[in-house]
Amino acid sequence: MQKTYVLDTNVLIQAPYALESFEENHIVLPLAVLEELDRMKQSEGERGQNARQVIRFLERLRLQGSLLDGVALPEGGTLRLEVNHVGVALPDGMDPDSRDNRILKVCKGLQEDGTPAILVSMDIVARIKAQMMGVAAEDFTTDKVTQTQAYTGRADVYIPNDLMSGFKKKGVPVQELYTVDEAGNRRPAELTENQFVILRSDTQEKKTMLGRCRDGKVTALGFAGAKPFGVKPRSVGQQFLQEALMLSAGQAPLVIVQGPAGTAKTFYALAVGLEMVLEQEEREYRKILICRPNAQFDQDIGFLPGSEQEKISPLMRPVVDNLEILLDQDGKKEKRSSEEELRGRIDYLFETGVITAEAMNFMRGRSITDTWLIIDEAQNLTPRQVKGIITRVGRGTKVILLGDPAQIDHPLLDEHSNGLTYAADRMKGSPLCVQLTMQPDECERSELALDAAMRM
Repeated sequence: MQKTYVLDTNVLIQAPYALESFEENHIVLPLAVLEELDRMKQSEGERGQNARQVIRFLERLRLQGSLLDGVALPEGGTLRLEVNHVGVALPDGMDPDSRDNRILKVCKGLQEDGTPAILVSMDIVARIKAQMMGVAAEDFTTDKVTQTQAYTGRADVYIPNDLMSGFKKKGVPVQELYTVDEAGNRRPAELTENQFVILRSDTQEKKTMLGRCRDGKVTALGFAGAKPFGVKPRSVGQQFLQEALMLSAGQAPLVIVQGPAGTAKTFYALAVGLEMVLEQEEREYRKILICRPNAQFDQDIGFLPGSEQEKISPLMRPVVDNLEILLDQDGKKEKRSSEEELRGRIDYLFETGVITAEAMNFMRGRSITDTWLIIDEAQNLTPRQVKGIITRVGRGTKVILLGDPAQIDHPLLDEHSNGLTYAADRMKGSPLCVQLTMQPDECERSELALDAAMRM
């Protein structure tokens, strides 16, 4: 049975391909949505580009027939503009002239005319108001990750003890490994390509080894003894993180790291990046490029005063904090460098181009080569943005997506629809992508931070 969907503007701005995502159903665009697209088409960054993309698509449909009467969509179904239902009554207190409420008027008017319509909006408040008016409402779910158990990039398995001695040299086939279910039954291990593994001896409880699954075999970590830029891993998670980061761009051009604050995601990505760019005799990467998306910032950067670097410097403060720790060679308080010395070292890295920082909307259309590319706070990316970044990666570039899906600032994203979660879901099992989720008990920021992470 065909359905009728009324689309909110935010759906088209976040997913300009949405008009082709409703199969054989009918799509209604209220006049308020068209006006909002027209207003946004001059905007900077992704918002403006997406608005223009939708408008161009509507123009192609207009040339096929009357949008007021309805036009067939390429993927099936129809689309039409709705200019009626202006006088539909709203509940007391609701502004009849607001854009959101004008869209709700259309939904209610269609319903009163005998056409049950479903509002599709990424705005939670709009969906709540729809319910108040007796209108069915849904989120846009095309890009949402629906899996109930997130992939963490690591697994705990058992290995026959007699295979432990040869593991470091030869590795072990996945079929030799197993897990034990709640009933005590032995089950074959199910591992994903590039998944990290904790191997536990099946006869000696405390005997463990670490490895990574590759081509049907688990092999030992290749960088277990490394100390990139003087940093030594302090937990199993950091050993896995170090391995993922130190693999060459040819082996693992994409690394996705999720986890709560304080688990050294950004710190370790910077440490390994500095090691690769500054310490290696034959440099694999020319520079470190850092992007830290922010919903409001990326939309408004074009209107802020100052140079690009001056505009983005407030967002780089967490990065600078980590650089201060890395560049302060002696951790003892009485021997720490002065603020002036640290500031000078950090300024040198930026002034010489060893590290550069850019806003997300300046990434559009580029081909990035031979670069250590860190995308911090990637949970504030949309799926379209993260796809745009990964698909622009040229030869020799390694992309590191970092973030915590539980800490989202973007008003239209959630744990299931943000770009970090989307990338993790779509890239799971890729031989070119290594993923890892850091655990709360691996927090290394301070004893207080660890205690708070576990309690709060």
